[in-house]
Amino acid sequence: MTGSIPYRKLSPEAIPPSYGTASAAGADLHVLTKDPIEIRPGETVLLHTGIALALPEGFVGLVFARSGLATKRDLAPANKVGVIDSDYRGELMVPLHNHGKETQTLLPGERIAQLAVIPYLTATFTEVESLTETERGEGGFGSTGRT
Repeated sequence: MTGSIPYRKLSPEAIPPSYGTASAAGADLHVLTKDPIEIRPGETVLLHTGIALALPEGFVGLVFARSGLATKRDLAPANKVGVIDSDYRGELMVPLHNHGKETQTLLPGERIAQLAVIPYLTATFTEVESLTETERGEGGFGSTGRT
């Protein structure tokens, strides 16, 4: 499925979101900075992208870690998954956290996260006396016997 998402560059140096391949689910988000940014171990830095979006109603933007950045450099969004609502028109920002033991340096324009645009359902929550029965029932974490 394809579609057009209007965006605005808040700075001339901002790099628009882009897909690495034709089948990529997430579009890369790039850091907006003129100078390298250091992130020390255990530190979270709120990074600018210089991009604002107009997501269509009924869609959400989910900001995920870039797998290479997370596995090779221990950098991932501090909030694990960022949620961009369709009525938000501000700058996309990424709180990147260094989970590792070494200071990491981000260069201007470096890819810092990926954005997936996904349809969602707005639910109506209805209180009931009981819920339908399932095989799992009330079993919680690890209750299926699968890891």
